[in-house]
Amino acid sequence: MERKEEGLLALGRKTEYKKSYAPEVLEAFENRHPDNDYWVRFNCPEFTSLCPITGQPDFAEIRIGYIPDKRMVESKSLKLYLFSFRDHGAFHEDCVNIIMKDLIALMDPKYIEVTGFFTARGGISIHPYANYGRPGTPYADLAFKRLSERE
Repeated sequence: MERKEEGLLALGRKTEYKKSYAPEVLEAFENRHPDNDYWVRFNCPEFTSLCPITGQPDFAEIRIGYIPDKRMVESKSLKLYLFSFRDHGAFHEDCVNIIMKDLIALMDPKYIEVTGFFTARGGISIHPYANYGRPGTPYADLAFKRLSERE
């Protein structure tokens, strides 16, 4: 299937970086193996956002893992989306939850988790974690189990 037929616009085009938070750049495509449960993992070691109080930059490694259902996130659009946080003021915990919720809205995955490994500022580093399992399924149990096992 051609990328244009799948509705993917970013892949293969000149990269245009948004100057502010831009969930509209996220794109999804059809999962060719929806009957299989498998992990898709992304790692963004160069994530930046702004402290909403001081305006100073915050740096993090963002890790995203999910078990897809019918749709999957296209990786270039995810990169552009994550880069759109560069000039966005949000607390660390907000960034992780916003990313997770935007990806749920885009894909409706069976399960997803997002972790932010933010570098230390003022001597303290913060590592927020958020996850979601589709309610009424074994994935909700997985979400509870993984959340309760976190340090």
